Amino acid sequence: MKKLNKLQSITFLAGGILMVIGAGCFTFMWQREMMCWVFLLGALMFSAMQIMQTYEGKSITITRLKNIMLFADIMFILSGFLMVDAVHVFLRSAFTNYMTYYQIIYNKWVLLLLIGAILEIYTMHRISHELSKEQHSSDE
Repeated sequence: MKKLNKLQSITFLAGGILMVIGAGCFTFMWQREMMCWVFLLGALMFSAMQIMQTYEGKSITITRLKNIMLFADIMFILSGFLMVDAVHVFLRSAFTNYMTYYQIIYNKWVLLLLIGAILEIYTMHRISHELSKEQHSSDE
């Protein structure tokens, strides 16, 4: 895996912290109008740095896991957009029926965040395992 430089690592860590702060404060109804944007900014920072951390090896497994991680990053960003929509209701005009909007869009950010978090945990664990296995086989 390509290592991130110091600024990229700080951006990656700050993005993760902003995501946690934004989601936590939004969930507990504190400053929702601002915290939705904090989460979205954190998701964009976190995802951008994770995408910049490329894999330069030949393992198909790690390449596949990086693609799953990219999908998790997309889930984080979409979760941020839906969180912003939960406050500002900008997607409401795309639906003719108010109930359809509530059934399909409103507060579905939680589901996307959960999917992204589960995929992220799985891929981080598996990539770490695969890289250590790859390192061990190259030492022999």
